[in-house]
Formats: sequence, C-alpha cells, structure tokens
Amino acid sequence: MRPEVLNPLFVETSALEGVGPKMMKPLEKLGLTRVRDIAYHLPDRFVTRRPVKNLDEASEGEQIVIPLTVVEHRASRNNRGPYRVLAQDDAGNVCTLTYFGRASFTAKKLLPVGEKRWASGRLDRFGDALQIVHPDHVEKEGSASLGRLNEPVYSLSEGLTQPRVASLVEQALGRLPYLPEWIEPSQLDREAWPDWRDALHLAHKSENRSARDRLAYDELLANSLALLLVRADNRRRRGQSIIGNGQLRDKLQLPYDLTGAQSRSVREIEGDLAQEAPMLRLLQGDVGAGKTVVALMAMLIANEAGKQAALLAPTEILARQHYETLRQMAAPTGVEIALLTGRDKGRARESILMGLLDGSIDIVVGTHAIFQESVGYRDLALVVIDEQHRFGVQQRLQLASKGKAPPHTLAMTATPIPRTLTLAQYGEMDVSRLDEMPPGRQPIDTVVVSQDRLEDVIAGVARHVEGGQQAYWVCPMVRESETDDIAAAEARYALLKERFGGDVVLVHGQLRPEEKDAAMERFASGNAKLLVATTVIEVGVDVPAATLMVIEQAERFGLAQLHQLRGRVGRGSEKSVCLLLRGSALSETGRKRLALMRETQDGFRIAEEDLELRGGGELLGTRQSGDTPFRVADLEQITRLLPAAHADARLLMDRDGGLSSERGQAARILLYLFERDWGVQLLRGG
Repeated sequence: MRPEVLNPLFVETSALEGVGPKMMKPLEKLGLTRVRDIAYHLPDRFVTRRPVKNLDEASEGEQIVIPLTVVEHRASRNNRGPYRVLAQDDAGNVCTLTYFGRASFTAKKLLPVGEKRWASGRLDRFGDALQIVHPDHVEKEGSASLGRLNEPVYSLSEGLTQPRVASLVEQALGRLPYLPEWIEPSQLDREAWPDWRDALHLAHKSENRSARDRLAYDELLANSLALLLVRADNRRRRGQSIIGNGQLRDKLQLPYDLTGAQSRSVREIEGDLAQEAPMLRLLQGDVGAGKTVVALMAMLIANEAGKQAALLAPTEILARQHYETLRQMAAPTGVEIALLTGRDKGRARESILMGLLDGSIDIVVGTHAIFQESVGYRDLALVVIDEQHRFGVQQRLQLASKGKAPPHTLAMTATPIPRTLTLAQYGEMDVSRLDEMPPGRQPIDTVVVSQDRLEDVIAGVARHVEGGQQAYWVCPMVRESETDDIAAAEARYALLKERFGGDVVLVHGQLRPEEKDAAMERFASGNAKLLVATTVIEVGVDVPAATLMVIEQAERFGLAQLHQLRGRVGRGSEKSVCLLLRGSALSETGRKRLALMRETQDGFRIAEEDLELRGGGELLGTRQSGDTPFRVADLEQITRLLPAAHADARLLMDRDGGLSSERGQAARILLYLFERDWGVQLLRGG
C-alpha cells in the first residue's frame, strides 16, 4: 500500500485548477497525468531578462523588460502576414511588437492605443526597426514583469503555453507534503543539499545545481535500492540446482570453437545453475558476438538435468528467427524444440501445450504467449530473455510463478552498455560480457558521405540491388516527434519507390503489427530488395543477404544507435558497407561521433565514448540515449552520482535489510514516490 503521506502527489492532474478534458490531452502527451508528474516536470532552461528604461540601454539579441506606450496597430493586408503594434519608450524611440496568426487577437486586447504597458521579450532588428516578436509578457504594472526577470522555460506540447504550465507547477508545488529524510546524513552534509521539498521549489526557480543533483540522487537511490531488494529476495528464494552431465553439449557439431569470452560465460552460467538460489544473470554481447550459442549451451544444461527451458523474444519475427537458428544448431542433440506465439491457434497450439505439460518438449521459443496463464510446464527450470531492455523488472518477477520452483533467468542484450549504466539498469543481476568476436566475422566498411550526394547514393543502391543483394535505408530523426520521423520515412519511401517499384518496402512504428510483419517478412525472404525504415528496425533482425546500410543524417543519432543499425549488415559471407549520410551543419560532437564510427566496431568502446561525448552538454532525447530508466537524472548525473547512490543503498540494506529503521521507513516512501514499489513488495509484509 502506498504511504498515505504521498496521496496528494498521486491525485490526477485534472484535480488542478484550470485543467479540463481539453487540456488533459497535451498533458498526457508529456506524461503529466498526476500532480507528482507536474512537480517533477523540471524546466529545460531559464530566461534571464534585464529591466531597461529605454531602448538606448538595451542591446540587440538581449532579453529585456521595458515600459512602452502604444502608438498604433497595423494589420497586414492579407491576414497571413504579421500583426504589428508600434510603441514608444520614454525617450521617444520606436519599438514594434510583432504577432503572427491568432496571437493578433491577444494583441488587440492587451495593447490599447495611448496606454503604457511593460513588455518582456527578446529585442531584435528587422530591417531598420527594432522589434520584439511575440512578447513573453505584457503587463499593466511593472511589478509583475520585474518579478519575472529569471523565468523557467518548460518543454511543451501543442495546446500548452509557458504561463499555463508555470501555473500548474505552482499549484503542484503548493501540494507537496513534508517527507522524512532518506539520504544518509553524512552524504547530505558533504554535498550541502537542500531537503526534498526545498529542492523541488528551488529547481523550478533558478539554475540551482545543488537542488537538481539532490533530486537526481533521490531517483538513483530509489532505483539502486529497488534492484538490491530484488537481488536479496532472489538469493533468499529456493530454486532448483541444475547440474548437467555434458551429454547433449558433446553432441553439438559447431563449425567453430567457442571464443574465450563465450567459454568463460558458459562456465559462469554453469556455476549459477548449480546453486539453489535462482540465477539472475545478464549476458551482454555485441552484435554478432555469439550470444545464441551461449544461450543454447545454458538450455542444454537444463535439458541434461531432465528439465525444460524457454526462450522469450520481444517480437514474433525474432522468435521465429531464434527457433530456426536453435533447431539447426541443436539438430544433432535430438532435443525437441517448439515455437509458440500468440498467432498459434487450434490443434497446433493444443499439441504444443500438451508437449510442454507432459515434458516431451525440451525447449520452447516464443513471445509473451509462452507465459500466459493457459500455458503450463512439466518442469521449467531456465528462462532466457532476449533483448533484455524490452522487459522490465516486474515482468522478470512474473516469471517466478512458472515452474515447480522459481526458474533460473538468463537475460541477453545486444546493446553494449557502459558499466555505469549497467549498474543503473541491471543492478540486481550478475553480468557476463562477450567482448570478443568469433573468428570469420568480416569487418563492415563504414563511409561518411555528404547528404548533397543523395543522387549518387541512390544510383549506388540501384547497382547493389541489381547485383542481387539487399539494402536497408534508415531515415533521419527529424525532431523529437514520432510523426515527423514517420513523415520523413514516408517521403523517402515515395521517392525510392519511383526508382525501385515493388522491390522497396516501408516499416515504421505506427504501422499495424501485421503490416509491419508482412513487410519485414517480404524483406527477410528476399522478395523485397530494399527496406526503408525509421529506427524501429528490430534489434536482431537477421538478413544475411542484406549487405548495405544507408543512414540519413547520421549525425542526429547517438553512437550506440548508429552501431546497432550498422550491425544489421555484415551477417553473411559477403563484404558489407555502411554509408553514413551527413548534413552540411555538423557540430563538433557530430563530427567526433562519425569519426569514431569509421575508426572502430568495438561496441563496448563505442558505448563508453558515447556516454563521454554526451556527458555534460549535449544530452540527447531518450530515444537516442539507450532509454535510461530515469526521468529526473540525466546521463552526466548518472555517471557522477550513481556510484554514491548505489553505495548508500547497499549501506541501508546491510544495516537494515527489512527497511524497518527510521531511515528505512523513509526509504520505503522514496520507493513509492519513484514507483519502484515492486522493491518494497518483495519485503516480508512490505
């Protein structure tokens, strides 16, 4: 149960003054559905304005507050042009207040001719005239404007304005309860951080690093504590010890020896499986590092001990792909492998369900369907989860209900994650890293080409396709908006369709799943030669005949994402090429990013450098930053503060594993505040 003291924060946003059904839509787009979300909707930046008596005291490009007397209104002839209000300062200098679109109605009301008003905004020059476009504020009295010399700027969605969000924030801050302190006192003193309530107030008022750090630390502490509680709970559970005799693994006829990293990972997994406490291990491997072989070895150990294993994939396409790969690799062993997805119906499904119940199926591969209530197992002892970041801790905890005892869990990800972020996202797991590539993997030629040479690139793709090979074309992230990205992809698809006709297919996030699957299927089977997509191309999609990857405006992507996309090619015996098309305006960070992509294919090095490049200044949206599990802490804060937060969480657990002390009780409130309460629920009587 959520502590009562937090109830005011979890009231819906509609309880705030001025929020009706119409405003709920833009608020929902920003994820602001409760009072707590509004309180934590921290400003992106602050505008600092200078009060001036007249225009002679101001500079072009400066944010100012100035008293002006309205002289004349000038509407444009065709309604589409700007609406201008001419005004004079006390020295007789003229300044134009310019409005566009519907804002002209506001201008008529706010600025009556002959009256003095205080205008706030950025002073610019248009031709010979000084102007303020869309003044931020127009007030009758100077005191209101002067009270806004340092003003927060919030991210918005269509239908919201800065004043409206500021008003909601003010209401939300007014409802903040007083909460007990959960941070270790020595840490609080050392950093001289304000208490939680003051920190939230300060973070909305000015660029207060101390307040921001305090709030980020709270979130990191909540996450670390929840993950440590999962780990402790897992170690208390009694699973089943699995010891294989090597019989099935000896029958495998792999065309190559395992790398040192693969052998080491198999040994670590074997050691975990032999323990009674259920394994909770993450297998991190770069694209093509051979995670599937390690997963098969783990599943065969379970089979050797007379147990069943399941492999969970995030999409149906990936499930089918894993099924085919595992069937071919495991053929000499004679183990029975089945595929179960949501699409399976009727007798075929019944037959698989019976096989799982009577134990005649040794390994099942599938989507979430393999954990539906209607699916039972004779003795499920190991679950392998592919593309770990698609499954939250809560889903992992649900797996414990299948099998006679909680099954061992091996999670896999092809996203190389910097060590700091591994701790943030997978702090409850042991980690194995496949940091060597199997022999025979051909390096991918990476070439940076100017976007101006688009015609040459299309001609090159045509030659490539005519030669019988396939290609990917990934479209740019236009803005932090899904619809803009899709528009860009659809425009590029239309252009390429003129050239390639039915040989080109399109995939993006808003297609219906069956349309997306059909397009991917056409490409995977070779019936389509060119796949145009936004960044939704499935991680792990394996099309060996695809040997060319074109990424438009590559400088807009994070390094980790570029590396993932490049990994879609280079999967067969043919030489592969990745073309990075760059725009003309290339930032220093963008240039370094593309240079590093040319220089290395080591995903772990790329992940570390990516974090460093994005560190302080240029923090990208979550869609490019590997989706960190945090809303308050940015990447720079995660890197700097997480080790201390993790140590603090460990101290709390070691001293007070049940969180029953005074600080432990405060920490429970923290877990509920950041919705990491699955951690609390694992405590006895939590």
